[in-house]
Amino acid sequence: MKNQRQAMLFGLGAVLLWSTVATAFKLSLRSLSPVQLLFIACLASILVLFTVLTLQGRLRQVISLSRRQYLQSLGLGLINPCLYYFLLFGAFDRLPAQEAQPINYTWALVLAYLSVPFLGQSLRLSDIFAGLVCYGGVVVIATHGQVLSLSFSDPIGVAFALASTLVWAGYWILATRDRRDPVVGLLLNFLCGLPVITLACALTDGFGFSMGLGVGGALYVGVFEMGLAFVLWSYALKKAENTARVSNLIFISPFLSLVFIYLILGEVILPSTYLGLMLIIGGLWLQQHGSRKALPAPG
Repeated sequence: MKNQRQAMLFGLGAVLLWSTVATAFKLSLRSLSPVQLLFIACLASILVLFTVLTLQGRLRQVISLSRRQYLQSLGLGLINPCLYYFLLFGAFDRLPAQEAQPINYTWALVLAYLSVPFLGQSLRLSDIFAGLVCYGGVVVIATHGQVLSLSFSDPIGVAFALASTLVWAGYWILATRDRRDPVVGLLLNFLCGLPVITLACALTDGFGFSMGLGVGGALYVGVFEMGLAFVLWSYALKKAENTARVSNLIFISPFLSLVFIYLILGEVILPSTYLGLMLIIGGLWLQQHGSRKALPAPG
């Protein structure tokens, strides 16, 4: 049954969790490599999603799908979690959280652009203007406000962050053809992606990590960013009478995230970060304005 109040509460819960993960990424990456973080987080997420489906009595759905749907998970699993989180964690490994996190939020704009050729949607003039505003914000953040110099603090890190938005938007374009329950589909994608992640970890940085803050942060990422936040967001959209109102909650997350980045990581938030983030959020608001279509879960 639809219930807008419950939808907003579920949505706020998801947004609160997403607001903390940039900080968790950086804390974990102080002692883990991106691929080690991904390995631990993926295991934790699988356990959470498995538990959720078991408690709901829906675990049987995981083994009652068609061959085509299992093959679909093989492909989607290579994108999410494998490629997407490798790029995202790689960006956070090279950039300050206050830079990587706002850039990642431009995925919503990329989704709108990719929807034109792949989903047959029309491109509005406001979409083009929103892109100029958003990516103007990216340049402001990445150059620390020295826009005319176009000297990026870490070009590879910025490239990773921008590539992650392209991969995440592409994932959701492909996911529009997925008719499975979202939680069931995500669990299968992660199960299919885990062997690839395990092999990559074994061939590169290995499993020689000790229990500590890094592993704790990785478990937090898996449980909350990859697991419970997605479940809460799915419930929010399912319960919503007005999905646009729920989607707008996403815009709270990057500002709240800066608070955690400042208080916990101790990063001094630069004026250019505030300005760039305002441009990004302003561009995204402009792009979403007038649309009642719900945004999928953030990355």
